[in-house]
Parts: sequence; C-alpha cells; structure tokens
Amino acid sequence: MAFELLAPLMFVGLAAFLLLGYPVAFALAANGLLFAGIGIGLGLLQPELLQALPQRLFGIMANPLLLAIPFFTFMGLVLERSGMAEDLLDTVGQLFGPVRGGVAYAVIFVGALLAATTGVIAASVIAMGLISLPVMLRYNYSPRLASGVICASGTLAQIIPPSIVLIVLADVLGASVGDMYAGAVLPGLVLVTLLTGYVFITTMLNPAAAPALPPAARTRRGVQLWRHAALVMVPPLALMFLVLGSIFMGIATPSEGGAMGAVGALVLAALKRRLNLTMLREALDATTKLSSFVMFILIGSTVFALVFRAVNGDLWVERLFTLVPGGTVGFLIVVHLMIFVLGFFIDFFEIAFIVLPLLAPVAVKLGIAPVWFAIMIGMNLQTSFLTPPFGFSLFYLRSVAPPQIRTADIYRGVLPFVIVQLLALLLVVFNPQLVSTLAGTAAVQETGEPGKPGSGQTPAADKAAAEIERMLREGR
Repeated sequence: MAFELLAPLMFVGLAAFLLLGYPVAFALAANGLLFAGIGIGLGLLQPELLQALPQRLFGIMANPLLLAIPFFTFMGLVLERSGMAEDLLDTVGQLFGPVRGGVAYAVIFVGALLAATTGVIAASVIAMGLISLPVMLRYNYSPRLASGVICASGTLAQIIPPSIVLIVLADVLGASVGDMYAGAVLPGLVLVTLLTGYVFITTMLNPAAAPALPPAARTRRGVQLWRHAALVMVPPLALMFLVLGSIFMGIATPSEGGAMGAVGALVLAALKRRLNLTMLREALDATTKLSSFVMFILIGSTVFALVFRAVNGDLWVERLFTLVPGGTVGFLIVVHLMIFVLGFFIDFFEIAFIVLPLLAPVAVKLGIAPVWFAIMIGMNLQTSFLTPPFGFSLFYLRSVAPPQIRTADIYRGVLPFVIVQLLALLLVVFNPQLVSTLAGTAAVQETGEPGKPGSGQTPAADKAAAEIERMLREGR
C-alpha cells in the first residue's frame, strides 16, 4: 500500500515544489532524490537504483541531437542582430502596402520567414513590435489587431522548422528530427494560411481596422521595389534551403545542419557589415544561457523520471488514462486540454520534460505514432506563448510597445489568434495526412502492435512499451 502511494505523492510533491517558486530543474531533481531517500528508508526501493544516475547523465551529455539546440539558437541570434528582420519587414511591408491590411500580411509573411531561418520567438516578436507596430498605429490600425498579429506571427517559430521545440520533442519522444521537420511543414503552412485568412476576414468585416498604406508611405514602387525585395529575401531563403534541405535529403544530421546554419549566419552578418565582437559576444552569451537552461532541466527530469518509474509512476499514469472514455480520441482530448491549461502557467520546456515522458508510453500503447503526437503537442504548446498570465510573446511585445498600447489591448488582441491556432491543431488531429504527406506514412500510421517488431514506432517507444508490458506481466 505504501509503495502504491509513492507515485501520486511524488507528483503532488513536484507540484508543491513548483508552487513554492523553486526553479524547475532543481525542483525535479530534489523531488526525485527526496522520494528515492523515502523509498530506500522504508525498504521499498534498493539503494542500487541511484547507481543508474551517472550513466544517464553521461548519456545526456553525449547525445549528439542536443547539439542542434545551441547551433540553431546561435544562428537565430546572429541573424536577428544582423538587421535581417528590419530589412524584411520594411520591404515586404512596401510590397503589401497597397492592400487593405497589407502591413498585417507582411508581419505574418515575415514571421513565417523568420521562423524558418531564426527559430527564435523573442527575436521575432521584439523586431516586429519595434518596426511594424508604430507603422500600423500611425496609419490607424486597430491596436488589438496589430498586437495580436505580431504576437501570433512571432510564435510561428514554435512549429515551423528548424524549430527548437521540435528538437526537444523528438528527443523526449524518441522520434526522428528529420521526420519531425518534414511532418511540420504542412501544418505550419496551414497555420500561416489561417492567420492570413483571419486578417482578410477582419478587413472585409471592418475595413477601418486595417487600412491600406497611403501612397505617400510607399517610398519604393515598380521595378525598384521588386529588385530590392529580391536582394533582401534571397539570403535568408538560401540559408533556409541550405539548412533544411540538407536535413530533409539526409545529407546532414540536425546537428550538422545547425552548424552549417550558424556558419551561414556569420557569413550573412559579415556581408551586411554587422559582424563585430560585441554582437558575437552577445549572441554567444545568450546561446550559452539557453543551452545551460535546457541541460539543467534535462538533468533534473532524468533524476525525477528514474525514481518515478522505479515506484511504478508510469503504470499509475497509464491506469489514470484507462479511466478516460473514448479510447485514442478521449486520450487526445484530455492530453490537449491538460497541456493547453498548463501552458497558462509553465514554460513549454517544462511541459516537454515533465509531462510528455509520462504521456509517451500511454500514447505508444494506444498506437499513436511519435511524430504525429509530437507535432500535435508542438502546435498546442504554441498557444502557451499567447495565453495570459505567463504568455512570453505578450511580455516581449509589452516591453517594446508604445504607451498608447494598453496591456488589455494586447491580451484581448491575441484571443482570436489563440482560437485560430486551436483550429489549426484540430485540423492536424483529424487530418493526419497533413503530417504524413511529407514525413511518410509511418509518421501517423498505426501498424502492428505497439512495442512489437514492425509496429512503425521508434526504438525508444518500442523499448518503453516493452518495459510496460514486462512490468504488467510481473504484476507490478
């Protein structure tokens, strides 16, 4: 009886640590060690359990996939500081200027392009907030529409490759990053289309919310405008095809593609004469901080996961989900509702490292392929950047917005875009072919029995399912 209570108590203990304000990485590790000590002290666990920790930590450090995170982060920061965003927004804004809502369309287009080249949400939102928001306000755009479209477009880096989120999800769920990137292309384009469609409908129903730019504001026209647009857009597009193309075609691993992207970003910054020691130091400093943040959470989650599995926490979670009616559909509904609500309060890294390892074995047992599952989760996590009180995009825009933009305008402005993102998620849930078209049928197909050879699952998922079945047979 005491052994069966350890798993739920461990989960409650983690929630208590987090509510008390302890950093997530330390809360995970401390909670794991605390309950390991309790279990050993009560004679319910063997002390040899903790001997597995050093090997697991070395496994994290030796994981080549995680090298892609600092590479892509560094690439995005260098490109952001090279002035690429400013050039793109100015030129694309001129292209769409004559159209009603043209600047909003430009923000969505540039947000997608920045997502495919930089992958850094903070850089996208801040750059577009500094450059496009004053323009939209100057020409009488609705403050709510202007705020919402900037925040939503900035979060496209969550789902459009080379998304760092997809790398993290691939590592947690044991999926191929190449398949993840390929499978996320069409859902990302669907989301961009839906965002554009919302702006179009808004301009039809309320033309005053997003007027066209007056002729005096369009400083470039005709051949000169298109020539300038080509010169501005070719470098980031070339870098995008270099990085993603090499990964999709199997020429380079994600880590190698990230390394090429980092070098390419330095070359582009040098060509624009923006490469200097100060910029390089700032980019390296920010990259080191983010990479260290991820690694510490990984280490903490490893300690927690080791002890949680030792007390049959994974079986406890599985039993909870067997109570959910509706089979696979019911499981997906509950999971997405839970992740959506958690996104109001905690960061996507924390959700990925705390919640997903508990859900992955259950998903495998239900025959849900890791790539499809991960992309759905990634699209859901995207909303966490837009939902108050801790939506980071809201904070990024608030930090650079002029005084006439109220915080209430930002919060209300993002609500329609949250609904649009949830609509895109539903389309992916009910149309798996959006993922399988480019990622392959195995990305979404339920073949064979999960955990058995030929099941279509990844080796990591097979191993997890086999372990669950073994423990069930032993009556644990």
